[in-house]
Order: sequence, then C-alpha cells, then structure tokens
Amino acid sequence: MEAEITVLIMFLGVLIGILLGAPIAFVLAGLAIIFGYWELGERVFPMFANRMWSTASNSLLIAIPMFVFMASILERSGIADKLFQSLLYAFGKLNGSIALTVVILSAVFAAVTGVMGATVVSMSLMAIPAMMKYQYDKALATGTVAAGGTIGIIIPPSIMLVIMADQSGESVGRLFAAGLMPGLLLAGLYFLYILIRCWFQPHLGPALPKEERDRYSALQVTGMILLNMVPPVLLIFGVLGSIWFGYATPTEASAIGAFLALVMMTIYGRFSWQAVKEATWTTTRTSCMVLAVIVGATLFTQVFMAVGGRDVVTDLVLILDDQFGMWGTFAMMMLVVFLLGFLIDWIGIILITFPIFLPLGTLMGFNELWLIMMIAVNLQASFLTPPVGYALFYLKGTVPRGVTMMHIYKGVWPFLLLQVVAIVILAVFPEIITWLPQFVAR
Repeated sequence: MEAEITVLIMFLGVLIGILLGAPIAFVLAGLAIIFGYWELGERVFPMFANRMWSTASNSLLIAIPMFVFMASILERSGIADKLFQSLLYAFGKLNGSIALTVVILSAVFAAVTGVMGATVVSMSLMAIPAMMKYQYDKALATGTVAAGGTIGIIIPPSIMLVIMADQSGESVGRLFAAGLMPGLLLAGLYFLYILIRCWFQPHLGPALPKEERDRYSALQVTGMILLNMVPPVLLIFGVLGSIWFGYATPTEASAIGAFLALVMMTIYGRFSWQAVKEATWTTTRTSCMVLAVIVGATLFTQVFMAVGGRDVVTDLVLILDDQFGMWGTFAMMMLVVFLLGFLIDWIGIILITFPIFLPLGTLMGFNELWLIMMIAVNLQASFLTPPVGYALFYLKGTVPRGVTMMHIYKGVWPFLLLQVVAIVILAVFPEIITWLPQFVAR
C-alpha cells in the first residue's frame, strides 16, 4: 500500500477510535499492532518489545510519579487555603479581586505542583463558592479557574515538560527555565484581562465589601502573605534551584520536592496516614495513565515512521514551505496542534507531533527549544477545548449547583484568545523563551 494511503488510514483510525470513546492509549497501541503486522509482519513484535522496554526503563520518567505525589500531598497540606485568604485581602479593593487572586495563586501553586488537575480542583473548591457569594458572573468565575489552572503545564516543575524533554532529547532544566517566562506572561495577560474587564463592568466581579476588607490592617495582610509565601518559595528553590544550579538531576529533584511536601504537610498539622494513602493512590492512577499513553503513542509513532510517515509529512511541509514560506508553515504547525487538542489529549499530541515537527522545524531554521515551548503554550488550549478538555471536566465535577457546562464553555473562550495573543508575542519576541535557559547548568 502507498505510504500516503497508510498514513491517512492510520490517522482516520485515531480519529474514529477517539470519537467512539476508546482510551487513547489503547487506540494508538491497537492501530500500531494492526498496521505494524500488516506492513512489517511478525518482525514488528520484537521491535515493540524493545521500544516498550526502553520506555519502561527510562529513569527520567521516574520524575512523573514523584511530581504527581508532591502535588497530591500539597493539595492536602492547607498551604493554598492560607495563601488564598492572604492574597484575597491584599486585592480586596479591586474589582474582580477574587478572580485576580485565583490567577496569582494558580501561578504560585503551579510552581510547586506541576500538575494541572491539582490546581484546577483546589482553585475551584476555594474560589468559586466565594465568587458565587459575592455575585460574580459565572462565566468569568469558571473561565478564570479553568485557565488559571492550566498555567501549571507551563510553569516548572511540569510533568508535561518532563515528557517533552524525554521525547526531544532536550535538557529538563533548560525546558523548565524556558517555560518560566511564558507561564508568567500568560498569568500577566489573564490578570490584566480580568482587571480591565471588571473595571469597565464591575457587576461581573465586584470588590470585597468594605467591612470585609477592614478585618485586617495593611501591615497584618503583608505579614500574612510573607508568612504563607515562605513554604512555596522554599519548595520552588528546593526543586528548581537544585536542577538549575546543577546539584541534582530532575529525577533527584522530584524526590526532594516530594520529601519537602511531606515536611510542609507535617508543619501545617495536616499529616495523616490516610492522606498519604490517598495521595499514593492518586499518584498511582495518574502515573499509570500517563505511562500507558506514552507506550501506546511510542508504538504508534514507531510504526508511523516505519511505513514512511515521516517522508509523507516532510513532503507535505516542504510543499507548504514553498507555498506559504517559513512562517506560514509554522502557522500550519500551530494550527495542527490546536485542532488536535479538540480530539486528543496533550500526551498523545506530543508523542505524535514531536518526531515530525521538531526535525522539520530545525530544518527550516527554528530554534528547537523555542519551538518546543511554542507547542507547549499552544497545548494549553487542549485542556480548555471540548470534548477532551480535562480542565473543563475537573471544574464541572467541583462547581456548586447552578453552574452549568455552558457557563464553563462561555468562560474559557476569552482565555483561549489570550493564549493566541501569547503565542504571537512569543513569536515576535523569542528571547522571552530563550534568554533564561542560557544560564542553566543542565
């Protein structure tokens, strides 16, 4: 069979499998087995065994369960609750103060968890009831929490960046450094959007009542913020500092983070064996899901390359390059990643697109580190777009009664547009991504 036809059928198979509701890991692995045996015969099975063993024995991937465990412990430690109250009183005079607090706290929480789900659930349980109490617009409230939670996939430590490092061969430390400024850029755009919109439409997000704001003096609020910001800052320096200054590998740093999270949980008086048991179970489920998708997508990519998929896509991109130029081709790559976000989760997108887009992007003269981060920023949309937008479903499972899925869908669209704005800014000013990694040891 012609390579073009095989590639087309394989991608149609992925689309049909996902639309039928089958788990992406089994869709990709199943198609790999079918087309691998069809095109390569029985010799494909030793190839699969070698690839699966290589994935299972990759020490870098040990960082994934460690970071997930760290996030699960921190979710139960009470750190976020105390910091939320402190920041809320600091922004209390501003319209949209609760939403502004969510954005700032999401960025801080992202830097100490690396797991999007933990941030979305925590922010939803803390902030949305308060927003409903003060008559916030439901779309603005849910959109803020969903978008703020997704910042965690960009700001290090992030399990998505760990997987991207594994698939690209780039240093985890450099990717963590490259992700910091784009993450802060997104948080800044969200903050400004809420501030400006609530300034002109104060009924969407009123300020805290004066009697509520006067409960603490400015000095007391400052002290509360400093006191509750110390543990997250220590954890950030413990994890990222040990990587960036070359004292620890990402795997070792993830273990440091998990240990420090347990210490903080104990200091805050929230330690219990039941909490550790629940965090361990959450870590096991999440890690197994991630690794299953990695294995399935790896087998799919191996067969895709073996049947001539790379040549097909290379020819297509070169045709686009001739027709639309370097930046037109880049725009097409970004469009493909964005559209895949409606159908496939972020792990599948990374494992399918990286073997194709990264070599072609380098061939066209793009900085590989910059291109990886552009895809990472783009992938935020996959968490906010139906039908597989994880942030939407995490949010729907935690919001109070009366908040519908339509409120959530309506709320996320302005933030999706802000993500497009961020991509344009990062394309015009690539130094936002490339400046900090040059100072990182590894």
